Amino acid sequence: MELPVKFIWTHDAFRVGEDGPTHEPVEQEAQIRLMEKLKTHKGRNSMLVLRPADSDETTAAWKLAMENTVSPTGLIFSRQNIKTLPAGNDYSQADKGAYIVAGSDEEFDVILLASGSEVATLVAGAEMLRADDIKCRIVSVPSEGLFRRQPKAYQNRILPPGKPKFGMTAGLPVTLEGLVGQDGEIWGLSSFGFSAPYKVLDEKLGFTGQNVYNQVKKMLKK
Repeated sequence: MELPVKFIWTHDAFRVGEDGPTHEPVEQEAQIRLMEKLKTHKGRNSMLVLRPADSDETTAAWKLAMENTVSPTGLIFSRQNIKTLPAGNDYSQADKGAYIVAGSDEEFDVILLASGSEVATLVAGAEMLRADDIKCRIVSVPSEGLFRRQPKAYQNRILPPGKPKFGMTAGLPVTLEGLVGQDGEIWGLSSFGFSAPYKVLDEKLGFTGQNVYNQVKKMLKK
């Protein structure tokens, strides 16, 4: 019907574990994102889906939602407090679906990519990797649907084919498979988590800067 309804989903991952693992919506982002791949008869994406990385990117996402008059919009929000992205980030680039939030003006050894709260986790891991002289590009991907509508030249500039890529998602890895491809690895969840405070779950399930460091180091050695 192409109605511009705004859907807001919160508690987007395993971090609602205090309520028990069956309450954790780790599969739901993947289901919602499938709507970005379904076209209307006019050739448009049937839905715009946005999972912002911090409060400022949320503002940019809400602007995109309000400007979208040709389809529903889904906004997927995290439950926990999130650190803001590095200073100087150009949040207006969120309208391209994926954009560089750190490491844009330097040669890089690996691309770290995610949406939502996992972007801040990548930033923490990148700091440790840089201490080992591993240069990182960090990419926030609030909407793969928007990203795929950009010119191929832009897509290849943000995520150059053949460059090592490490993706992190607090849901099913399939949400990043089309972006990482054969160039790297994805750290995600293929099952529900456990019942515990979210900081305990972050440590147990590997959603920490330290694990980003460990996994990227392991990947680059292969």
